[in-house]
Amino acid sequence: MKYFLYLFLSTFSSLLWGQQIDDVDFKSITANVIINPIQKEISGDVTYIFDVLNPTDSVFIDAKQMEISKVMLNKREILFKNDGKKLWLLVPFERSDNNKLSIKYIAHPKKAMYFVGWEYNGSAQVWTQGQGKYTSNWLPSFDDMNEKTTLDLTVNFLKKYSVIANGELVSKTETDVLTAWHYVSSKPMSNYLFAIAAGKYNKKLLCSKKGITQELYYYPEDSLKVEPTYRYSEQIFNFLESEIGVAYPWENYKQIPVADFLYAGMENTSATIFSDAYLVDNIGFVDRNYVNVNAHELAHQWFGDLVTETSGTHHWLQEGFATYYALLAERDVFGDDYYKMRMYEYAKELEAQDKSGQSTALLNPKSSSTTFYKKGAWLLHALRVKIGDNAFRLAVKRYVQAHAFKNAESKDFIKEAEAVSGQNLDAFFNLWLNTVEFPMESILNNPKDEMSFYIKQLEHLDCMAEHDANFLVDPAKFYFKKQELLKTHPELITEDLILKNGVEVRQTVAQMLSKIPLELQATYETFLDDKSYQTQEMALYNLWVNFPDRRSDYLEYTKDYIGFKSKNIRQLWLVLALSTPEFKPENNQQYLNEIVSYSGPEYDFEVRELAFSYIDALQLYTETSISNIIQATHHHNWRLSKTAKHMLSALKQNPEYTSIINTLENVETKL
Repeated sequence: MKYFLYLFLSTFSSLLWGQQIDDVDFKSITANVIINPIQKEISGDVTYIFDVLNPTDSVFIDAKQMEISKVMLNKREILFKNDGKKLWLLVPFERSDNNKLSIKYIAHPKKAMYFVGWEYNGSAQVWTQGQGKYTSNWLPSFDDMNEKTTLDLTVNFLKKYSVIANGELVSKTETDVLTAWHYVSSKPMSNYLFAIAAGKYNKKLLCSKKGITQELYYYPEDSLKVEPTYRYSEQIFNFLESEIGVAYPWENYKQIPVADFLYAGMENTSATIFSDAYLVDNIGFVDRNYVNVNAHELAHQWFGDLVTETSGTHHWLQEGFATYYALLAERDVFGDDYYKMRMYEYAKELEAQDKSGQSTALLNPKSSSTTFYKKGAWLLHALRVKIGDNAFRLAVKRYVQAHAFKNAESKDFIKEAEAVSGQNLDAFFNLWLNTVEFPMESILNNPKDEMSFYIKQLEHLDCMAEHDANFLVDPAKFYFKKQELLKTHPELITEDLILKNGVEVRQTVAQMLSKIPLELQATYETFLDDKSYQTQEMALYNLWVNFPDRRSDYLEYTKDYIGFKSKNIRQLWLVLALSTPEFKPENNQQYLNEIVSYSGPEYDFEVRELAFSYIDALQLYTETSISNIIQATHHHNWRLSKTAKHMLSALKQNPEYTSIINTLENVETKL
């Protein structure tokens, strides 16, 4: 009875008095783990050093659905309670320093650690994603981002695979079966930023102006994609370090692509993990390059990792800053017109959100990504205009230095901005932080803001085209503005415009000119050779639709095109080939089988998602394709699982497929 009464009081005390960090300060985590990817299991020993700041009757560690077999406190075995969410230490604590806690655990993570490709001959990787799902699913740690610790991590994994984690690799020890990779992060960080990525990788090394090593990872078969994927990485790193005014704070910087990632990228401390969809060649660079994600996740190493929000209320301090500084880095690479165009697009997106009635204040923790990222970036742009470059840079520098390796709130940044500018900024921050609508009028009516003139100019591009006859055909002039104009006025497209402009404007033409005039046919056909997979895909489809008598010619010309990692051009080609009766009909079954095969679990989620769309369009619902759909409903990537669930739900309404679905679902349940 005493045991359960004590547990109840401990739990109640924690809920009543709030955050554990008021009474307990965990300083370091040392873990030695073994990852078994076949069993989807991680196990090991973890040791914590912590201070008790105030007497307390409860100390806990977040541990989701783990088997805890042993708990030692200061070399003595103690009572503990594992409730499936937290590990509770059932002893009273007095004020004390450097307490040592050790535990042994086993986990089969359902979230936060993902085992990709081991069952279906896929990529064979293990990687983590802590933000939003929390590291405590694979390592007993702390969900509260206000609890910052160092990390000493040894990962034992299969030989012939690389393991990358936070911090510095201090040793690598091989045994008959496993390799022990020992990483040390000597500076404190929130635990959601802990990271592991394991797979088959090569790497390229760069060195910043101040001597920070950058490790750029890639798949061994993708050596030709290294330069275009990581293009401008060195320039971005040096720019951000100079612009922020605070030295890069971690031991090194690593970037690791992984398969089937949940997002574009994640800024784990010193070890960004990103989607391998951004591994591109020279042609793909125009369409889907890694530059913005690269700059965004690197900016987070200061804004989010070094200085971390106290709660979701202040999420803009991370995402708004990272978005803004990524754009500044891109401006350094692509020029001022690029920066202005992106800011304009952000403004229009925020205005659209206002019109939809979905806007919320920037300090609302339930705000959308559009608000946190893009309105946050606009706030910083507007603040810089208001207080000037020098004051803005100094405010940011002082803010980062004052809260390095700590947590911060909006008032902490406001304090620095007011101090260095000598201005009362209450009205400014009230407008940007607390007002729901995007303040476009404030921007347009500010003569000091060059974006005011730029936006007004974009709203009157028709006049620009009328008064400057060379505007559309001069390749040196404002290609962003030309793209914007052509989106609303495709009638301005001429042969001269197509031939004289670069790939970006040509891509817009390929998109907008879905009905191709006969006199532009030959010119439009040149898009099939553009250095852009998006342009090639649009050109193939539009030419096939517009000129039926040339369909076989276009298919023969593009028969070896693949496109992005998603195989976008190849999959479209297969569908068009099947829809062209006169084109090699003897191969139709082969084409059908290929489309269905791309829906299989051995392929990346983007390949499968596209294949599912074509399977639905062609009604290729075979036992194989339905089995692949059922398997995909359990996929960890929410985009693929959502698509598959929607398709399966629709199929279940059709009696034709009921028997097949029931049989396949019964087989899967038994497995």
